[in-house]
Amino acid sequence: MSLGIRVSGRIARPVAEVFDAVVNPKKLSSYFTTIGGASAPLVQGTTVTWWKDAQVEVVELVPESRIVLRWDGGTGHDKTTYKTSVEMNFKPLEDGGTLVTIAETGWREDEAGRRGTYLNCEGWTQMLCCMKAFVEYGINLREGMFLSEMKGEPASAPDV
Repeated sequence: MSLGIRVSGRIARPVAEVFDAVVNPKKLSSYFTTIGGASAPLVQGTTVTWWKDAQVEVVELVPESRIVLRWDGGTGHDKTTYKTSVEMNFKPLEDGGTLVTIAETGWREDEAGRRGTYLNCEGWTQMLCCMKAFVEYGINLREGMFLSEMKGEPASAPDV
C-alpha cells in the first residue's frame, strides 16, 4: 500500500477558464510556478519543467476534465527518488463554478513518505487557494511568499 492525499476547492469560474489556468504556462506561472515558471503548456505525452528544476510528465490530459501527471515526488530511505502520480479533476457546477480536486498518490509508507504527503498536501492546498485568487480576482498570493525570494537567494522548487 502507498500513501496519498486529496484536496478540493470551488472556483467561481467556468471549467474552461479554470482548466486553462493550469495548462497555460503563462497563467500557471502567474500564481503557482512563480519561481522559475512553467516551461511549456501541458500536453499529453510531454514533459515540462516547473520551478526551473521539477520535471513533470503529462501522462493524460482530457480537455476541461482531467490531468494526470507524474513527477519525482518522493525520496526513499536510501536517498533515491521515485515518482508519484498527481490527478487533477475539473467538474462543472450548476452555479457556473468549477470543483477542482487534486489527488497525489504513490508515496512509500516510511518516514520520508509521510513527510512528503504532509508537505504536498499543504502545497496542493496552497495551489488551489492561489488559483482561486488568481482566476477570480487576478491576485498573485505567492508573490513574496517565500523568504528565499525576498533575500535574493537562489530559488528551488517548493515542496508541493
